[in-house]
Amino acid sequence: MSTPTGRILVAEDSLVVRAVVCDQLEEEGYEVVQAVDGESALALCAKVRPDAILLDIEMPGLDGHQVLARLKADGELSDIPVVFLTGRTGTDDMVAGLRAGAHDYLKKPFEPAELIARIGGAVRIKRLQDELRIRNDELDRLSRIDGLTGVYNRRHIDEQMAKEINVARRHMQPLAILMLDIDHFKQVNDLEGHPTGDRVLQEFADRLHAVMRVGDVIGRWGGEEFIIIAPQTDIDGALSLGERVRAAVAERPIEVGDRGISITVSPSPGQ
Repeated sequence: MSTPTGRILVAEDSLVVRAVVCDQLEEEGYEVVQAVDGESALALCAKVRPDAILLDIEMPGLDGHQVLARLKADGELSDIPVVFLTGRTGTDDMVAGLRAGAHDYLKKPFEPAELIARIGGAVRIKRLQDELRIRNDELDRLSRIDGLTGVYNRRHIDEQMAKEINVARRHMQPLAILMLDIDHFKQVNDLEGHPTGDRVLQEFADRLHAVMRVGDVIGRWGGEEFIIIAPQTDIDGALSLGERVRAAVAERPIEVGDRGISITVSPSPGQ
């Protein structure tokens, strides 16, 4: 298996050891960033977000264990794998480091192949973690989207509404919430069939998006009922928004096959 390339932070106060390690990693295709002590290692982690860290335990100022503790306490840096580098022959430091969350350790002196293998393992772990986080984020996003219309579903709208109400109360800001109900939608389903009703709901959601401002949130409450959450919007602004929605929906018929279906909507602003 080929070694995955990536960005490695080498935190080592010895110029000689640092030069040897960096040369070997760069020969394998890694981009290497160097730190000479614990404080600079933490600063560079926040700046460059490495795929793995090779961290000397014995450094001036913050030692390796203190740096690891600070990394694990930072939600944005805690998942970066740390490989400890040490010249000590005992195992106490290594055991303590592994218990504190280090990924692996490397004893000086080391063979180049061992260095590359341990760093490669750390980088692979980071890549798997990143892929898992992306997939989880996508699953969470999909769990909040209405599958038919593409707007947010009731679960997300409930959470967002509670959040915006709290923000509005805390900062004494206006908040508008509009409930939108497609008029006589049951007749569309009964007379034209549910596939046509679905097409009407999709086009209705598209027209809502066309008149929304940045920061407004659209959701499907259920059936033909939709909600717009409009932060920092007073009653006059809510009425204006409701009128824009009404006009956009009534502007032209919704095309279904070779015919058009006209619909209207009744907005009821609340504050």
